[in-house]
Amino acid sequence: MSEYDRGPHGGGEYPYGYGQGHYRQPPPYEPPRDQWGRPYDPYTQPFYGYPQPGYQPPPKRRTSLPLVFGIVAVVFGLGVWRYIQSSDPSMEGGGNQNFGFSGPPSTSQTVLDAAAVTAKVSPAIVNITTELGLQGAAAAGTGIVLTPDGEVLTNNHVVAGATSIKATSIGTGETYQASVIGYDRSEDIAVIRLEDASGLPAATIGDSSSVKVGDQILGLGNAGGRGGDPVPAPGTVAALDQSITASDESSGSSEQLTGLIQVHADIESGDSGGPLVNADAQVVGVDTAASTGYQLNGRRSGAGGEGFAIPINQAVDIAHKIVAGAATDKIHIGKTAFIGVSVSDAPGQGARVSEVVPRGPAQRAGVTPREVITAVDGKPIDSATTLTAVMDTHHPGDELTLTVSDASGGQQQVKVTAAEGPVG
Repeated sequence: MSEYDRGPHGGGEYPYGYGQGHYRQPPPYEPPRDQWGRPYDPYTQPFYGYPQPGYQPPPKRRTSLPLVFGIVAVVFGLGVWRYIQSSDPSMEGGGNQNFGFSGPPSTSQTVLDAAAVTAKVSPAIVNITTELGLQGAAAAGTGIVLTPDGEVLTNNHVVAGATSIKATSIGTGETYQASVIGYDRSEDIAVIRLEDASGLPAATIGDSSSVKVGDQILGLGNAGGRGGDPVPAPGTVAALDQSITASDESSGSSEQLTGLIQVHADIESGDSGGPLVNADAQVVGVDTAASTGYQLNGRRSGAGGEGFAIPINQAVDIAHKIVAGAATDKIHIGKTAFIGVSVSDAPGQGARVSEVVPRGPAQRAGVTPREVITAVDGKPIDSATTLTAVMDTHHPGDELTLTVSDASGGQQQVKVTAAEGPVG
């Protein structure tokens, strides 16, 4: 666990049911963890091929096994912490706000032509691949192009933990380095910017408030993390305004999302961050969670062929705030502050340090395992969840004072300078 681990009742990043990954039994040694120390499931996909230039008719979607994660990841072995160098210093917002509802179509369709809709929407999709340098892993997901100059909407869990992000445009076939403008972990939304991008086909944004139960829809994304053209998943809207608790059966951690669109559609591993579209080829949702490993209205579900999407109105509203650089108590803008500890809950005490990242800020300040962080700059820390929330208000370079207690109950204050860490 880590400074950004919210523990079994809190949330944090999403190694526990967001989207569509397939759980496997972890290896006998200590499992790889994300940048905040949370365990990753050892995914089975060994590679992520990039798409060929231009649009090609997609292959037929194969029936998938029960899935729970939104990204596909492969672990190469534990990595070594390092400062992350960004090639784009302008990630603090103020970008192109020219995106949102495109207006009603001239003639509305009720019957969805899967081939025609796929051909129209696919050019505005990117396949996202990330390197998770701290734990020596890689992951793959999907993004929706908002603007021709490279602002892309995706799920936070698609890019969380990334030390390097690449995105390949289906419309142009070009691969770009990308940086995260900002994210809202509680709503599972992030916006990334493709470096030096121009002329990208942008998605046509619909109105999710017009979606009705029974509507025909289509999910598109980087199914299975295989790269190449998006694979269509046609289906229907099953329910609206759904709340789910997406959970990781291996770690017991969970996160609740509300107001979701539930669909009968074969959402696959790697589809997370991709568009859910209507019969008019308008994006009405962002695919985020798949059919197993969640609780729906308090009841355990395990049926396949279902999925969940964040309504596009909600996602675009958050995206506008992110691009504008409007930080809130939920929205983090810019780079992620990192003090270099793995933590777990110390009930009634704070965030217990389980590991200290070599050469990280905490180790240099003398913080050691088994100590408990009880405050940051005088703000009380009563759990790993609280530490997550407090750290989200900081940025690299911030000078922080940690109050740390040892096994005997003695307290000391140590000063650390937050480094730039992987995406939150």
